[in-house]
Amino acid sequence: QVQLVESGGGLVQPGGSLRLSCAASGNIVNIREKAWFRQAPGKERELVATILRGDMIKYSDSVKGRFTIAADTAKMASLQMNSLKPEDTAVYYCNAVVTLSSGGPAKSYWGQGTQVTVSP
Repeated sequence: QVQLVESGGGLVQPGGSLRLSCAASGNIVNIREKAWFRQAPGKERELVATILRGDMIKYSDSVKGRFTIAADTAKMASLQMNSLKPEDTAVYYCNAVVTLSSGGPAKSYWGQGTQVTVSP
């Protein structure tokens, strides 16, 4: 099985910064895609940023220029969030599309989420 554990969330003032991390564990052979999603109260979960096949990076328009996703040594990807706005308040989830050593098709796994609150 695969476990994804997020860390780094918290309360920050508008204009501040936070860095989210996600650690992956399990019998992982390859991580094809690493991504961060978020879900605000009353809204659907949305893609924030993704790294596909190690070098193709994509951001949502709402975070472009403020957030940076980067692969890290814990097998997953961190998310550096700068110039935070109240509308960035949400639960942030890491996601990975993973191939296991036991074989079979790649599958999508989710962390349990970390709360980010941007408020004066």
